[in-house]
Amino acid sequence: MEMRRATEYLISIVDDDESMRDALVGLVRSLGYDARGFTSAEDFLACNDVARFACAITDIHMPGMSGFELKRQLDERHGGAPVIMITARSEPGLKEKAMTSGAWCFLRKPFETETLVECLEKALRR
Repeated sequence: MEMRRATEYLISIVDDDESMRDALVGLVRSLGYDARGFTSAEDFLACNDVARFACAITDIHMPGMSGFELKRQLDERHGGAPVIMITARSEPGLKEKAMTSGAWCFLRKPFETETLVECLEKALRR
């Protein structure tokens, strides 16, 4: 199987926290991928080329639609691109809920850059 070049992958970053979203978009772009940030799950789902995204990195808790609901919508509408879920919350069972929902990875903020990079690369190799 031929590997695609990094620039051929479009990654979405969905987080209502502007500084986190901007930092993640910058990080993903620094790895050579094309990345686009969205302030909400609704904004991401409303974009015309949502089916082109190879992976979504989403916060779990946001105003409006949650990361869990976003994952469900992506599965229903677009065949389920891999989703990496991130959160600053620490309630019990959150990781299990994320993984049961089909998340590729679950990361608690703050997380190590290397951990996110490993999750992203693993998701794109699927």
